[in-house]
Amino acid sequence: MTNLVEADGPILDRILDDTHHIWHDGLTRYAYGRFYAAQLATPWGRTHLRRWALLEGDTVLASAKLYRFDAMLDRRPIQVAGLGAVFTSPDSRGRGAARELLERLLERAAADGAGVALLFSEIGADYYARLGFVAIPMNDLKLRITESTRYGAPMTMVRGGDDRDLRDIVAMCATRAEPYRFHLIRDRDSVHFAIARKRMLAGLASPGTRALHFFIAEEGGSAAAYVVISVHANEWTIEEAGDRDPDAARVGAILQALIAREPAEKRPSIRAWLPDGFLPPQVTVIGETPSKDVMMTLLISDSARGGPPLTAADICYWRGDLF
Repeated sequence: MTNLVEADGPILDRILDDTHHIWHDGLTRYAYGRFYAAQLATPWGRTHLRRWALLEGDTVLASAKLYRFDAMLDRRPIQVAGLGAVFTSPDSRGRGAARELLERLLERAAADGAGVALLFSEIGADYYARLGFVAIPMNDLKLRITESTRYGAPMTMVRGGDDRDLRDIVAMCATRAEPYRFHLIRDRDSVHFAIARKRMLAGLASPGTRALHFFIAEEGGSAAAYVVISVHANEWTIEEAGDRDPDAARVGAILQALIAREPAEKRPSIRAWLPDGFLPPQVTVIGETPSKDVMMTLLISDSARGGPPLTAADICYWRGDLF
């Protein structure tokens, strides 16, 4: 007989021991545990993130994270159950443990009011398609920032972002996302969580291996645009961005300013997920490849039914929201 339990204490330690080699992101085992604990300690993480385990006696058969998001689907508010870090213990593989775990978590999520399940598969679409999930192809974009021949920074007031900017960022996110059929509803705590998680990952990594850039273009004493960029080696990943203006020119100006800070340095490789129609005029897409993280959705209640299947153009989703 199996039991579904929240993973904490020795059970959580066992799961972290088993999964560290897969999802460590360069962290030591100790730092990997601290990273998860720190996420749970944030205001958003305390109420929206849990790890679950399927047990047979004292044996952990399978485990997964379950996130709860608020979202909009076809202009209707909906709850989303996010499934992440799905793992089957090696001795339990081939016995249907992961399937049972997912089915029981989806039943629980639907009973709690979720209408859609969302996950990102690193193993391709086939396994989760057998459970009814539908893939939404997403592309990794490689970007180039246009630089002035004078190699100077644009006349834009750029400063480091902080908590006072979160209210303005929430407003920018709501305006940008409104035309799309599906997007997360981002409040102050969820924006803080997304940025803090990347900041914690950089802080817990080995010194000098990672960094996080969070910059604001200021106008009238408030944030008019922003970018969040993860830095690893010579690669920048744009985690999210926003701009009061539809053309996103201020976002492009922030990127130009960041590039201009080190004119003698080798230019970084820049990649991103960009919502359909979001491309600052100073940015050119120079490459496009299918993302290895396959977005997949499953309708788990009648409240989510009605519209046609989602496509990438229907979604406003940033890499910083990947879980």
